[in-house]
Amino acid sequence: MTTNSIGLDTKKTKEIASELNTLLANFQIYYQNLRGIHWNIKGKRFFDLHPKFEELYTDANLKVDEIAERVLTLGATPLHTFEDYSKGAKVPVGKNISEDEKAVQLIVDSLSELLKIERQILNMSGEANDEGTNSMMSDFITEQEKTVWMMKAWLGESI
Repeated sequence: MTTNSIGLDTKKTKEIASELNTLLANFQIYYQNLRGIHWNIKGKRFFDLHPKFEELYTDANLKVDEIAERVLTLGATPLHTFEDYSKGAKVPVGKNISEDEKAVQLIVDSLSELLKIERQILNMSGEANDEGTNSMMSDFITEQEKTVWMMKAWLGESI
């Protein structure tokens, strides 16, 4: 086994970095979705949802940077074009959504896809003894599970 300068198996880190790039692409789509619903939300719940969507896109923007920096830490190059993001997208693209329930459902659907990717990375990073990536995924998952619960509660649905 060949290890890199941070003590991780180079083959495994390459695979993890590839999955992190998939996550990065999907986070960028999620971020754009959040910007779109923030700008376009209408109706009686505007004053509640507009700032909430801003809070979420600000957080997503920070996570995009964290993911890209982790890819670099593992010795790979983060994806950085919209073409790359679109190719790797599993998160649904929300276009022209202005209705409150559709906007919140888009968040739930997007986070559900992100969670799948993150759990896969969590498993890979655990097997590779990659505590940095493992910790990041664990933190993301915990936070996003709570957001899904809250959004589902807002929709009047159970988790």
